[in-house]
Amino acid sequence: MARSISQGHKAGVIAATGMAIGSFIYVIASAFGLAALFLYSTWAYTSVKLFGAAYLVYLATQYIRLAKPATEHTTELKGLNNKAIFKQSLVVELTNPKTALFFIAFLPLFVDPEHGNVRLQLIILGVIYAVIGLLCDLCVATLSGKIGAWMNTHPKSQQWQNRLSALLLFALGGFIVFDEIMMH
Repeated sequence: MARSISQGHKAGVIAATGMAIGSFIYVIASAFGLAALFLYSTWAYTSVKLFGAAYLVYLATQYIRLAKPATEHTTELKGLNNKAIFKQSLVVELTNPKTALFFIAFLPLFVDPEHGNVRLQLIILGVIYAVIGLLCDLCVATLSGKIGAWMNTHPKSQQWQNRLSALLLFALGGFIVFDEIMMH
């Protein structure tokens, strides 16, 4: 959403695609048992979780830089290119260990060994999930692109949007860290 608002519909589609590819990677990892590492290794789960929180805080600082009022002596940060948008979205998805846990804990509930290859069933269910997620994200990107176009004609709204994005990312990062502290 934030990417569509700040850089337009196409950037939002690229971000959604990066997140979908991250989901597909988790689908394959889960089907082949690699994501089970998070289930059995508290250290691995915590490390990925805290890395993800740190990355969210980093992204929030980028929005703070964008939210400063423009003056003659400041320059606005350029939007990310398509490759950077894709990489950023992929990293965000892959540093979300809850996605991996979703594939481990939830999808197997719908698998029946009597109906064929379990790995294939997991892959099919995971792909269905990832495609549905992508379609939802594409709808959000489209709507957000329209909002962004309106915001481009109202410069103050863009400044407030960047502040709100920074606040939300800081809050998410802080929540992840707080949740981890409370768990121990």
